[in-house]
Amino acid sequence: MSDLNLLPTDVEDDLRATVRDLLVDHCELSAVAAVYDGDRSLVERLWKALSVDLGLAGLLVPEEHGGAGASTREAAVVLDELGRHVAPVPFLTSAVVATTALLDSDHALLGRLATGDCTVAMTVPLSIELDAPGRELASVTADDGGRLTGRVTSVAGALEADVLLVPTVDADRLALYAVPVEQAGVEPVVSLDMTRQLADITLDGIAAELVLADAEAAVRRALEVGAALLASEQAGVAGRCLETTVAYLKERRQFGRVVGGFQALKHRLADLYAGVESARSVAVSAAAALAADEDGSVATAVAQAYCSDLAVHAAEEAVQLHGGIGMTWEHPAHLYLKRAKADQIAFGTAGAHRARLAGLVDLPPVRA
Repeated sequence: MSDLNLLPTDVEDDLRATVRDLLVDHCELSAVAAVYDGDRSLVERLWKALSVDLGLAGLLVPEEHGGAGASTREAAVVLDELGRHVAPVPFLTSAVVATTALLDSDHALLGRLATGDCTVAMTVPLSIELDAPGRELASVTADDGGRLTGRVTSVAGALEADVLLVPTVDADRLALYAVPVEQAGVEPVVSLDMTRQLADITLDGIAAELVLADAEAAVRRALEVGAALLASEQAGVAGRCLETTVAYLKERRQFGRVVGGFQALKHRLADLYAGVESARSVAVSAAAALAADEDGSVATAVAQAYCSDLAVHAAEEAVQLHGGIGMTWEHPAHLYLKRAKADQIAFGTAGAHRARLAGLVDLPPVRA
């Protein structure tokens, strides 16, 4: 890998400020918590503000299709901010994963994605591993007439989607079809993280439009980009947990002293700070490698192996160090813990990424 400049550009700084300002104004944590009570009014309103008003739905769409033609670095900035606010929007599933899968095609969906007119979800389980066999990537089959039959469980982004992008398997070939969501059976699933609620998809002889006849490379690249940029969301979650915990410990007093002055807590916060900074570095490295059109597999594996566990650790520390209030429903700490735990298995666990990394760098297996 060549030397990459990991410092933020002026464009990235401006983008971060713009997205953060919008989220501060339109994504109050009390409204996010209401999603768990069935009030999903924030989802559509916030996604419209991000996708249409700011044009973020078309961030990765090439300019010739009406998009911004930006790179994974800019998308990583957006996901970092979305993680900081546990925003319940389908940016990862639609503007990153589905959009990347469509980049090898010249389909009209790209233009609709660019304008925010359409939201798309690719029907793969959120927990799918990047090196999964083709028949795990596609559990749906297509007949000669392009009718799809099959079932996919635990799909993220389907509840917000207008169109489903369905990988199908036929003999040894993976193809990609588009299906209007109203024609499919979409069953919401009670999820640990209701801000990214999952759904089970059932297709029973549904007529579909062929998007890519030979789609395995496109689907695998979409999952790779999704995993790489998910690390930025995880870094955002961890960073916000650290910031709020430090702020709380500066104010909370016990035994006549500020709690943050106790040495044991200082050590824990120092360790967490080092972890958060490391997470930010590896997440930016993965996004930068993909933006530079380099083989980002190693950087992605490193980022996911580290960031997924670090985000959970940061959220757990936030809950514990906030004391009794951190265990309450009214405090937002549980929102971050649920997002971190759900993200921990997205696109494969940390252990799966470490195993993948070992193969990528020719590390021999451990002998008993």
